[in-house]
Amino acid sequence: MVKGFRAAAVCAGLKKNGKKDLALIVSDPPAAAAGVFTQNRVQAAPVRLDKQRLSSGVCRAIIVNSGNANCCTGDQGMEDARAMTRLAAEAINADDAHVMAASTGVIGQPLNMDKIRAAVPGLAGGLSPDGFEAAAEAIMTTDTRPKLVSGQGQMGEKTYSLAAMAKGSGMIRPDMATMLCFVCTDLEIAAVDLQQALVSANEASFNRITIDGDTSTNDTVLVLANGQSGAQAKTPADLRAFAELLENVLGKLARMIVEDGEGATKCVEISVINAESRENARQMADTVANSSLVKTAFFGEDANWGRIIAALGRAGVKFDPDAVDIWFDDVKIVEKGMGCGDTAEAAATEVLRKKTFVVTIDVKSGSQQAAVLTCDFSVDYVKINADYRS
Repeated sequence: MVKGFRAAAVCAGLKKNGKKDLALIVSDPPAAAAGVFTQNRVQAAPVRLDKQRLSSGVCRAIIVNSGNANCCTGDQGMEDARAMTRLAAEAINADDAHVMAASTGVIGQPLNMDKIRAAVPGLAGGLSPDGFEAAAEAIMTTDTRPKLVSGQGQMGEKTYSLAAMAKGSGMIRPDMATMLCFVCTDLEIAAVDLQQALVSANEASFNRITIDGDTSTNDTVLVLANGQSGAQAKTPADLRAFAELLENVLGKLARMIVEDGEGATKCVEISVINAESRENARQMADTVANSSLVKTAFFGEDANWGRIIAALGRAGVKFDPDAVDIWFDDVKIVEKGMGCGDTAEAAATEVLRKKTFVVTIDVKSGSQQAAVLTCDFSVDYVKINADYRS
């Protein structure tokens, strides 16, 4: 349990399925705040609002709705985002400027503020230290399960806690995704240090996953630190220790998102090694991880390495195709740009039958490496997204 934080969730009627769709997370004392947001040029109203408010480095609460993205909704969308935070602020007796908003769901539809207005009093009345699982359920859209991770750290003789929830299942790729994540910690840390730790942890976790190559308009990761544990992060060693814990927690959530990818049956790490630069390795891994042909081959358990090397060749990075080796786990299937034969392919097919495995691509151009976590494309992915608005 993270000291000084409470959460709650209700069904406001924004979703057609009648499930919880409105959540509130509150820090009883004002908390230091940090955030990272979508890199998409099209940004939802709550994203734009939060980016403005984050400059203060202080947050008391986050109000979140699912079922509607409040994106491409014009001036009314911004007013609705502000209205959400005002309602939450009034309900918990907080400064409106210290309340953040987040939304996820269908783009381009007006937010039903009458339903939210009616639901907020009951939402605030249900706030509890035990409300985080309900809140994690309320922020889901096509997710099949809530995603919660916790951890603890030590600063001198003081122990601090950290709890994080996330949602995400589709419209997921590096540079953030249709992905919301809210992290609460009772550590005392300056907002500027919190922001630095978050940027680093986000780059190593959420910016290393992809499900379908689409970058959302609503991505938001917010971290609140209220200092209620008595533990303080002040020295460089303290800050490094916290950054490592945060990266570990976000990394677990990132993997949970990929494992819960829309229709996904496999979680696959694409690792490019011995590249000329880290950026080149990242670009190649990203291209392979986002290839629809590669991902459908994973679903079909087809060791079609030709799709992998073809995707590699269009990554916009110079390398020698005749030098490339490829492994599926520890099975080498390509050596010096050529297939290793039927026996290797049969062994690789056995690897593909697993739920999780690693594809390692050695481009022999240097000494740098990068990895991206992806999943397969199944028939269910098409069905889920074809029926999304209905």
